[in-house]
Amino acid sequence: MTVTTRAARRDRARPPKGRRIDDWRPEDPAFWTAGGARIARRNLVLSILTEHIGFSVWTLWSVLVLFLGPAYGIDAAGKFTLTAVPALIGAALRIPYTLAVARFGGRNWTIFSTALLLVPAVLAAFLIEPGVSFTTLLVLSAVAGVGGGNFASSMANINAFYPQRLKGRALGVNAGGGNLGVAVVQLAGLLVLATAGKDHPGLVAGVYIPLIVLAALGAARYMDNLTQARNDRHAMRDVCKDAHTWIMSVLYIGTFGSFIGFGFAFGQVLQVQFAADFDTPVKAAYLTFLGPALGSLLRPAGGWLADRLGGAAVTFWTFAAMAAAAGLVLTASLRGSLPLFLTGFVLLFAFSGVGNGSTYKMIPAIFRAKAQRGAARGGDPAAAAEHEARRLAGALIGIAGAVGAFGGVLVNIAFRQSFQAYGTGDGAYLAFIAFYAVCCALTWMAYLRTRPGRPAGV
Repeated sequence: MTVTTRAARRDRARPPKGRRIDDWRPEDPAFWTAGGARIARRNLVLSILTEHIGFSVWTLWSVLVLFLGPAYGIDAAGKFTLTAVPALIGAALRIPYTLAVARFGGRNWTIFSTALLLVPAVLAAFLIEPGVSFTTLLVLSAVAGVGGGNFASSMANINAFYPQRLKGRALGVNAGGGNLGVAVVQLAGLLVLATAGKDHPGLVAGVYIPLIVLAALGAARYMDNLTQARNDRHAMRDVCKDAHTWIMSVLYIGTFGSFIGFGFAFGQVLQVQFAADFDTPVKAAYLTFLGPALGSLLRPAGGWLADRLGGAAVTFWTFAAMAAAAGLVLTASLRGSLPLFLTGFVLLFAFSGVGNGSTYKMIPAIFRAKAQRGAARGGDPAAAAEHEARRLAGALIGIAGAVGAFGGVLVNIAFRQSFQAYGTGDGAYLAFIAFYAVCCALTWMAYLRTRPGRPAGV
């Protein structure tokens, strides 16, 4: 009895002073049930909160551009530029943010990256007013891009806390909770518009200042550093040589890039495309949160479907559905039908959310299938092959996340050019349909078509 009690105490996961954990064995069932699960859940909750706020700050300008009326002297093209810039900065920061977790510690980096969100929030709260130069607004929107990196570091951190059998669920909840920040910032904008009016854009950013402080303090109080976390730069180099890296990155542009790009652009598209119906920003704000909320909530459903039907099959049909939804939006635009337009756009958000989950599920499945095929042919032993598959899959998730976020830039550029050239978004909708068709073809040729060397079970 005494021996058992001592063993249980020895296996119990207790972070020492300074919130640093030197012994972390999530794959050990005894360790996990004796305290590891509790610590992982605590870190997951704080991770979701900080990532959620990061997404809200990142997409803050999707709301702020609705406040920039005639007094600011900015046309539609300029507003789409203001929403494209934070998307670009956020995409560029994702890989360094991924590496920062192992370099500085998950808790330490979460505290810093969350506190850093005060910079764009405070600047936007006090500097946006009629007469401000477009250059100043461009700088303010660029600074908001720091929120885009929080997703990458949050996912890398939580990935290290959970055993392999629970990673999918934990990462899905973490990602979905973060994505909801896109919808919540729209609601914050609606609240300000409905109470204070369109002349106080700084209040939208100001709402987040105390939340950022509380989240950073919460991370400092309750999160932990895992000292055995390491960056595998060789994995990044190795995975860049694999064709699947770039195929999956293109597919993630189509899913997550669409989600975040539409999140940035939707409110502005409504104001420009249907100016008579949305002559005030509050009218647009009433609708802009619906799509991002639905897309965020459906992300875990995409992973669930991928587990049961196969990630490639779900992704293929998701892109087919997105092409159909974009066709519906184009038809609505040509006919001037607002109800049809809203239906098509909400469907685009919903299917992009499903696709986010299914494409993320495909990545580990691809390398697991390759590892099993190599072991069956007499290559590395099964255990070693599985370890290699996890190493490469982790690196690919980081790269695909960064490239996929760049899709948000492409969406806003497409809208900018279309409205400049045609006065409507029709050119952009045609481009989306064509791109989703390309994604369908890529998915079928690489992962569904019967051919030698095709990864099975993806």
